[in-house]
Amino acid sequence: MAPADAGTLELVQGAVVEQIFQSKIQRLESVSVQFGNYYRENHGTITVELLRMDTWELIMSQDFNASEVREVTALTVTAETPAESVYDVPLLLRVYADSAAGDAVTPLRFSGADGEKEKEEGFALYLNEEPAEGRLCFSAEGEDYIWTGLHYWEFSAVLGMALILLCLVVYSRYRRGKRSYVVNALIAVKKYRFLIRQLVSRDFKTKYKRSILGVFWSFLNPLLMMLVQYFVFSTIFRNDVQNFAVYLLIGVVMFNFFTESCGMTLSSILGNAGLITKVYMPKYIYPLTRTLSSLVNLLISLIPLIIVCLATGVQFQKSAILALYFFACLVVFCLGLGMLLSTSMVFFRDTQFLWNVLSMMWMYATPIFYPEKILPENLRFVLQVNPIYYFLKNARLCILNGISPEPIAYFQCLLIALGMLLVGAFVFYRNQNKFVLYL
Repeated sequence: MAPADAGTLELVQGAVVEQIFQSKIQRLESVSVQFGNYYRENHGTITVELLRMDTWELIMSQDFNASEVREVTALTVTAETPAESVYDVPLLLRVYADSAAGDAVTPLRFSGADGEKEKEEGFALYLNEEPAEGRLCFSAEGEDYIWTGLHYWEFSAVLGMALILLCLVVYSRYRRGKRSYVVNALIAVKKYRFLIRQLVSRDFKTKYKRSILGVFWSFLNPLLMMLVQYFVFSTIFRNDVQNFAVYLLIGVVMFNFFTESCGMTLSSILGNAGLITKVYMPKYIYPLTRTLSSLVNLLISLIPLIIVCLATGVQFQKSAILALYFFACLVVFCLGLGMLLSTSMVFFRDTQFLWNVLSMMWMYATPIFYPEKILPENLRFVLQVNPIYYFLKNARLCILNGISPEPIAYFQCLLIALGMLLVGAFVFYRNQNKFVLYL
């Protein structure tokens, strides 16, 4: 609603104020118009109507008592059923009354609107059928829907059937003696599960060796980081993010796992050089165990996240469970990137220094402690090419907004995660036989 700085005309009987506009709302639910009463009690009946200009169909109409209008009052007319076919359609908002002169209200307008721009955007104001400058002080409300969201369960059923079919195909090939990379990897993980547990336990214990608080740091670290950043960005650099503490902590937890997992996996081959040169086992076990070790920290970090959610009054909906899907996609993505970094580290030791710089740049390019809307349009591409942004955004939707993202978001995150895993696994597989020559 534009700020009011002038009146239109007194709504005596026979006077009509008309505003033409085009709605960008897919399900239009209501329209509000702002009125002034000259600081007096007026009488009569005010009628507010909304019509489609292509068919002249009456979309909504409502009468109001002029005596109930106070200075700068918004009257809202609500449709019985939301109008779903008026997106980008020229609409006519008509206001009139049956009051007598000196006893009528006045619709307010914003006279400072750019006339040429108003015409380009489809806005036009008429007073008693005569063109007038400015724009009526009104607002239109409703909701946008996503087509895929209307068929959410159908998409979910199709995706579920596709996954079941894929598993059946893999199992059928396995029964016929035909192996695949997925089956071979699962068999190797099962065969070396004891060693995997030992390596994960070793990495986890080494991290907190001789530490007084020990594992408690996995709980305390994200909480302390959140408190410091919350103080800075809620007092010094203010923002309008609702429930900023949880918004911030979700970002801290996810990005901490990302940097820790990739940082540990980066040195997984060099750090296990003694084992690699003496004992045979699939080499991808080493980056896998580093990722699993970081995953343990991530699971512990979810405890303070849940506590802060409860303390700040976040109402957990069923969608909060769906956030685990995006956490899982993040884990898969980190494993793939870690395999790529660990391979590069063997041949190019400066990778660790480059990664320190890259991870810092990545942190500032991810909306962890700032809302994404503050980025100007010419920098929005930074988010579009940032994989972590998609995991983070959808996890926040599930937890903070209490809604499920559209089905395409699940496919998008899965594609990013599996794409990174395939690239990392391919590079790792092609170079693993050369590792012993550079250790």
